[in-house]
Amino acid sequence: MSDLSNEVLFSSYKLGDLELPNRIVMAPMGRSRADEGGVPSPLMAEYYAQRASSGLIVAEATTISAEGLAYDRMPGIYTDAQIAGWELVTHAVHSCGGRIFLQLCHVGRISHCSLEPGGRAPAAPSPLRANAEIIINGLSVDASEPRALELNEIREIVAAYVVGTRNALWAGFDGIEIHAGDGYLIDQFLRDESNKRTDEYGGSIENRTRFLAEVMQAVIEEADNDCVGVRISPVGTTNDAVDSHPTELFNHVIEALNRLNPVYVHVIEGQASDLAYFDPSFDFITFRKRFHRTYIANNGYTKSSAQKKIAEGAADLVSFGVPFIANPDLVERFRTDAPLNALDSTNVWEQGADGYTDYPPM
Repeated sequence: MSDLSNEVLFSSYKLGDLELPNRIVMAPMGRSRADEGGVPSPLMAEYYAQRASSGLIVAEATTISAEGLAYDRMPGIYTDAQIAGWELVTHAVHSCGGRIFLQLCHVGRISHCSLEPGGRAPAAPSPLRANAEIIINGLSVDASEPRALELNEIREIVAAYVVGTRNALWAGFDGIEIHAGDGYLIDQFLRDESNKRTDEYGGSIENRTRFLAEVMQAVIEEADNDCVGVRISPVGTTNDAVDSHPTELFNHVIEALNRLNPVYVHVIEGQASDLAYFDPSFDFITFRKRFHRTYIANNGYTKSSAQKKIAEGAADLVSFGVPFIANPDLVERFRTDAPLNALDSTNVWEQGADGYTDYPPM
């Protein structure tokens, strides 16, 4: 591998108004460590601060309202207490020289009525139960049968994304990422297997993309293009995300995003559970060329494959998930070719510091 390839992962990069010291992004990963009421805990501030050497942190999926929770202790960004909790996180990260975006999310039908206000059925484009499981009190249960959103409810959710964006900026985040993948609500609108609507939000690919476009337009008007990114999963089937023509769908999605001009698109290039970083069923090389701003590649990358990806111009940044859980100093370990800590999978979703903030640095 050339000297350029060896160094490119650690070169600086300008993302909007942010100067990133390296091309290594910490991917968003739910860890179920929020306090009651979805309030980010001081332990979360410690966790993210430990990983502040990454070029950019994208904090875990955070719900924009009391609806749309996928698991216990999922953080929110819609109450004063939640905003204050996140302010502790951003202050800790910035004090360590880091940069951090917040991923805003509504999980739609990937929820359970016991997690919804008043035990109401989860919201979705159509009343189709997902073949997915929800974590409640440490146990996996089937997702509940959802209800179809009314038009006024769709507008209310778009407005909730705007409020969530405003609250995130108040809490000190450098920007926000809209979660439009992994089978959650926006992805449910995109896919023809979960969206059977016959109104302006269903049917054609253009109609199914409308909800994503409206959310992106609204948050960009609130926060500016340079503060807004989006995450998508074109070939992922996580949480029963299925479409009959994913290439045609996501080529339309990427063109819609080009018109909206967010600062980056964060692309899961395969199945989230697979170690293979590239899925040959989808032409990600051409897909990357279609987007004219920053492209963040994700899914099972290693230091070597990430360096190659960036050196070849197939991505600007690469995000890492699981390696950051067990290696708070992942950037320095990559830089020095040090061995990585092994992940302890027994306490990924448990409460407390074990398996969260107690992984040793070099």
